[in-house]
Amino acid sequence: MTVKATELRKGMVLDKDGDLLLITDYRHSTPGNWRAIIHVKTKSLTSGQVGALRPASSETFETAYLDKKKAQYLYAEANGDYVFMDQESFEQFIITKELGEEKMGFVKESDVVDITFHGTNPIGLELPTVVVLEIAEAEMAVKGNTASNVKKDAVLETGLAIRVPMHINAGEMVKVNTDTGEFQGRAN
Repeated sequence: MTVKATELRKGMVLDKDGDLLLITDYRHSTPGNWRAIIHVKTKSLTSGQVGALRPASSETFETAYLDKKKAQYLYAEANGDYVFMDQESFEQFIITKELGEEKMGFVKESDVVDITFHGTNPIGLELPTVVVLEIAEAEMAVKGNTASNVKKDAVLETGLAIRVPMHINAGEMVKVNTDTGEFQGRAN
């Protein structure tokens, strides 16, 4: 689908010369009686490179057709790639280590997540904002430090290291923000 530069919005994905560009910021300004100025910041979904565009108002762009599917995480391969299974067709596919590395610390085996596809190629992994995971290892709290805002190192069941308050111990279920990797509180 073709859209004009004035119709672009944050979150759209453009197909420009075979590269998929996610729009991370969009500003349209009209200073005084000058012509409109459009500023677009992008991030390449294939290489991760950040860039900027300043298109004319009449310039057109091709939007990419993306498909989201629910998939279950099965296991990690020896080379670091991750194997998922489509929940509808039961086909297995691979998310490369580079594509999933920063988000897979929040996913445990048999979790179901949303995978974004461009054609038949998986290009993205979407997680809920907050996940509940178990603390596998945590330092012991020292008496007297539990009343202040002191934090200690802990390791989640997925192997991800986070900082938690002193009163949190191994074996407890905690909420973790997937955007920032920060402790959000105990899980009920």
